[in-house]
Amino acid sequence: MYKKLLFLMFFVPVVVYSQDGSKFGIKFHGFVKSDLLFDSRQTVDVREGHFLLYPKNELPDIEGNDINAKSSFNLLSIQTRLKGFITGPDIGKIKTSAYLEGEFFGMNNADINGFRLRHAFIKLKWETASLLVGQYWHPFFAVNCYPGTVSFNTGSPFQPFSRNPQIRLTKNFGGFKVMLTAISQLDFVSTGPDGASARYLRNSSVPAMNIRAEYVFKNTGKTNSLLLGASLNYKNLVPRLQTDSLYKTSQTATSMSVIAYAKFKSKAITIKAYGFYGGDAYNYIMLGGYAVTGVTDLSKNFVEYSSIRNSSYWIDFNTNNKKLAWGLFAGYTKNLGSANEIVGSKYARGTDIDFVYRVSGRLIWNMNKFRIAPELEYTAAAYARRGDFDIDKYDKVTGSKTVANLRVLMGFYYFF
Repeated sequence: MYKKLLFLMFFVPVVVYSQDGSKFGIKFHGFVKSDLLFDSRQTVDVREGHFLLYPKNELPDIEGNDINAKSSFNLLSIQTRLKGFITGPDIGKIKTSAYLEGEFFGMNNADINGFRLRHAFIKLKWETASLLVGQYWHPFFAVNCYPGTVSFNTGSPFQPFSRNPQIRLTKNFGGFKVMLTAISQLDFVSTGPDGASARYLRNSSVPAMNIRAEYVFKNTGKTNSLLLGASLNYKNLVPRLQTDSLYKTSQTATSMSVIAYAKFKSKAITIKAYGFYGGDAYNYIMLGGYAVTGVTDLSKNFVEYSSIRNSSYWIDFNTNNKKLAWGLFAGYTKNLGSANEIVGSKYARGTDIDFVYRVSGRLIWNMNKFRIAPELEYTAAAYARRGDFDIDKYDKVTGSKTVANLRVLMGFYYFF
């Protein structure tokens, strides 16, 4: 019964007419995709290597041999995706629509091949404004300016990568656009004393808040365009409700982050650039998080927190030929540590990493509905050379060694 319902839901388009003759229903699109992967060493990744972040640190055995200096390969089809575009009758002058999207990426490695929700939102659109309610990309992921990589990591950990339940209000002023968004967490969550969880944001009693602005310049013939954008995000977490001594506490860990991006597009080429600076970027699948940086009451174990910050930059270039195109991506991220001395636990990603950089090149060959896309991806991470001995009291790495991974990727697509 369950499989039959899935089939009806995703493969049988439905069109209905209301009493006034207006048409509404759902149309399905998507693609089937298989990825062939080869890595020159072991990696920090998600879903059996499909979503790669950076190479693992050296792990010497008794004789000094690096255990992680071992290649691997995989062949996966879990990125296969289904999209449903839903339209309905207007409410007066308000146009209504909805969108849902899922894939077989699963919720964790144990659930790999499991169907999971990516996007699900309702949209109300006026002439110069719109309201989106549901799950969609975090505002830091600009859908009109993100890396065009073949790899499913889409530029992570240099590009913020997160989908969130949200309420987003957008107002257009000609070529200028402003977005205000209230955000919660579900799949992409913060971390803390109890591991990764959405409860730290929920217990703050206020959503994360984001404001984003964009402006698009177009020439007279509209063959060239320039997009400029920037965004500011505020997030407040409550890591603990009680101390180890069973005293009630509600100390918060606050963070601010900012991004800026630009995209130039002509008939022949597209160039994109992006920059990030901020703290506690763990839930964006980036370096950073927060740490205990003070004890306000030793007897009750009351503490205070500060963000572990990072900066990140990337640039992406591609040609725009519809049949055969090529592109290049380069990214760099730096661990900037905490502004205050760390005196306790750290809740963060990559605290033993100084920086990570990546260079990748891709070829996109389209043949009607079929696409084949090879990509070479070189990623290097600079780890603390002597572990904690080369990490200072602000979580900055003072001495590092670099390890690298070369990924050879071949993507096969069929669009429908």
